[in-house]
Amino acid sequence: MKSTVAMKNTFDGLFSSLKEVRQSFEPTLAPREIGIITSIATGIAKVSGLPGVGFEELLKFPGDIYGIAFNVDEHEIGVVLLGEYWHLEAGDEVERCGHVVDVPVGDSLIGRIITPIGETLDGMGKLVTNERLPVERPSPAIMDRSGVSVPLQTGIKVIDALIPVGRGQRELILGDRQTGKTAIAIDTILNQRGKNVLCVYCAIGQRASGVAKVIATLREQGALEYTVVVVTEGNDPPGLAYLAPYAATSIAEYFMEKGRDVLIVYDDLTHHARAYRELSLLLRRPPGREAFPGDIFYIHSRLLERSTHLSAELGGGSLTALPIIETEGQDISAYIPTNLISITDGQIYLSPALFELGVLPAVDVGKSVSRVGGKAQRAAYRGVTVDLKLAYAQFEELETFARFGARLDDSTLKIIEHGRRIRACLMQSEFSPMSMAEQIAVLVALTANLFDVIPLLHMPAAEQAVRDAAVDMPNELIERLESSEKLTKQDKAVILQLARKALDTFSTGSDEKNAGLKMTDLSAPS
Repeated sequence: MKSTVAMKNTFDGLFSSLKEVRQSFEPTLAPREIGIITSIATGIAKVSGLPGVGFEELLKFPGDIYGIAFNVDEHEIGVVLLGEYWHLEAGDEVERCGHVVDVPVGDSLIGRIITPIGETLDGMGKLVTNERLPVERPSPAIMDRSGVSVPLQTGIKVIDALIPVGRGQRELILGDRQTGKTAIAIDTILNQRGKNVLCVYCAIGQRASGVAKVIATLREQGALEYTVVVVTEGNDPPGLAYLAPYAATSIAEYFMEKGRDVLIVYDDLTHHARAYRELSLLLRRPPGREAFPGDIFYIHSRLLERSTHLSAELGGGSLTALPIIETEGQDISAYIPTNLISITDGQIYLSPALFELGVLPAVDVGKSVSRVGGKAQRAAYRGVTVDLKLAYAQFEELETFARFGARLDDSTLKIIEHGRRIRACLMQSEFSPMSMAEQIAVLVALTANLFDVIPLLHMPAAEQAVRDAAVDMPNELIERLESSEKLTKQDKAVILQLARKALDTFSTGSDEKNAGLKMTDLSAPS
């Protein structure tokens, strides 16, 4: 009997507590806007019924497919889809997310391969991050920036010597297809090992096989340890290709704002422009020149202006951009190339003619320029390359003239022979970046005409011998090379002594000694 009473009292207390909780509970009702798909096409959808949606707001479709509100009209919204949209149909419901597109950021992204919306592609599980950043962010204000003062060593002699790139610079790489544009960017990433530079490689609409090859190279060379790879393949929706460079830049900006130096490669912005043209035409936006929309310049300028060198008050981080663009028929005056040339701080032009001759990397020194990097270039480089570009330009002009079969005097032949050695020294194999000490040793020997007595066939071995000799440089000398100090006469004497010793084993062939060179040989690359 007592137990029954106790149980009754317990239940009464419980019911009393539930009643109090129920009475104190006030349901919060929030309105939700639900839209309807009115039509759907390749990569885009038209949606009605979302009167409060904002420009570039994220929308959720059935099947966890997302889209970006691009055209915000009075009665209908043009939405760019960001996933496999084949199962969507007219009449499906669409829901607002209440925020713009963002991407996960953080140290856990280093070494990972992701899509522009943060999905992983490397089979290493989901990303674990606590922070997200919008893919579209305003560029730093002018007063928040510092000048470009520190070089970004690419490990490629012709670039570091003649077309230097500084940290915080935007240097365009352009050329026809299959001329080695991606190879230069990958070599630059490989050369950042041990230099405390984080790298972001953004593949925009590339073939899956090409992206896999790049990732395999980065993994084999140990560069994936300090690289984030953002990928959209050629068969992905155009919306993802449009979003990719902005998402990759937000990831890079996160590290830049932490005070780190970051290198980002956009491979390539031709596909980005074409993806944006496709979306604009599908959304019925007015076409302009070459059917590109009127704001095609703005989509690239607002992207590349985010690359900069922050002031010391903001941490002093930097974001260096290497955008890649593809030309057609060597036409660098086409619409998209000229747009990007005007936005960037210089360009590295790759010539198909040099590529066919076997001059690799096929950098056309005459058409390439760095508008900023010269101020950031190490003083040691400036001391040995001051006359190199002029000598190379004179050689190219005389070489063209010599093809007509004109009789040349001894001084002209000497200039041509020296120029051929310059071209041979500036050649470099793929995925073999050179240290600064090796480059300086080769360049000092070149400017001192030590290679002029070496037969062209022996130039690769002679250059390698000088590179090997650079290992014996005193540590104090190497430290001076990497500082802002100029090379002294004593430093040059030490380097020349090492180079002469290394080149003692090479002798000039009897055919090369004769000044009467065959005119057919003068056009050979090396």
